[in-house]
Amino acid sequence: MYLLGEQSALADALINRLQNLPAQWLEGLLSCGPALELEATDDLSAQLPGDHVFLLAEGVINGYVGARALFYWQEGDLIGLQQGAEWADCRLRSDGALRLLPYRRHDFFQHLFADASRAEQFLEYLLGQMALLAHAVAELKPREFRSTNGFKRVEAGETLIHQGDAADHVFVIIDGHAEAFVDGHKVGDVPKDEIFGAMALFTGEPRNATVVTREPSTVMLIPGDQFLSMTRSNPKIAHSLIESMARRIGQLNKQITHLTAKTG
Repeated sequence: MYLLGEQSALADALINRLQNLPAQWLEGLLSCGPALELEATDDLSAQLPGDHVFLLAEGVINGYVGARALFYWQEGDLIGLQQGAEWADCRLRSDGALRLLPYRRHDFFQHLFADASRAEQFLEYLLGQMALLAHAVAELKPREFRSTNGFKRVEAGETLIHQGDAADHVFVIIDGHAEAFVDGHKVGDVPKDEIFGAMALFTGEPRNATVVTREPSTVMLIPGDQFLSMTRSNPKIAHSLIESMARRIGQLNKQITHLTAKTG
């Protein structure tokens, strides 16, 4: 069972290794009947007895959770290992013809655990599946943290932070651009991937600026207590925050220099 979608080179190599294992386990074990020849089907599980496992000799099977296709099995994989209430929402479907070799489930596991090397291969197979899922989660998870409050899509001109308000969240612009204002005067830009709104969390003082989106943007909100905890445990976040504050200070210094030159 593998996740649909493009895989890394490491994941592809792991899939190729795992795919060859089931045939090795089945050496010396006779199938309990002739191969099943099936046409395309929307619900393969309904056509297969629950007390069997099957070696997929030809075809491809997709696994759906709800209405979404998430997994696939290909030639050389075992069908029927996943059973129980935990898999009640998983539906197996095939868009083409299938050829399945049947084995009684009890006979299969008895044969598997009768030999230490086969049992070890089976453990390797299960751990490999877990590794593939871990790689997929790593690709989907944002680089540093995931906000418990999630993401917010806003239009241009939306006020994200009001000057004078109490600080309870930190923000990151995932997509878009914003501007910072103090007393109605622009004091800087807030570009994509910049952490903002953290200073007031550290000082405990009210917000010292208003931040308004300049274009339609996607913003991630991180609760203040969660963010403070992450800065203590994750040096990368602290480093990113320091860089952000350094850029902001540089912008303010340029504006002060410009205003001083105009009034001098």
